[in-house]
Amino acid sequence: QVQLVESGGGLVQPGGSLNLSCVASGITFAIYARNWYRQAPGKRRELVASIFSETNTNYADSVKGRFTISRDTTNDAVYLQMNNLKPEDTAVYYCNFVEHSNVPYWGRGTQVTVSS
Repeated sequence: QVQLVESGGGLVQPGGSLNLSCVASGITFAIYARNWYRQAPGKRRELVASIFSETNTNYADSVKGRFTISRDTTNDAVYLQMNNLKPEDTAVYYCNFVEHSNVPYWGRGTQVTVSS
């Protein structure tokens, strides 16, 4: 059974930083993409960042230059370094892995709150 567990969320002041982690277990297949999504109250879930290989990453325009996605294939982990956080970054952040067959797997999320 595949499980994704996020950690690293919390309360931070505007301008601060957080580093989210997602560790997977039960992975027995090749992973096509590792993604971070977020969902703010009353809003749709949105794709924040994706990593396909060490040199192939994508970011939402709203986080470009502030967030960095990385991965560790030895332990099936993905990370999201978030710098210069803004109140509008407040959301539940979800880890998502996608198989080459397009089957998605989700974590339960970690809350990030940016407030003074």
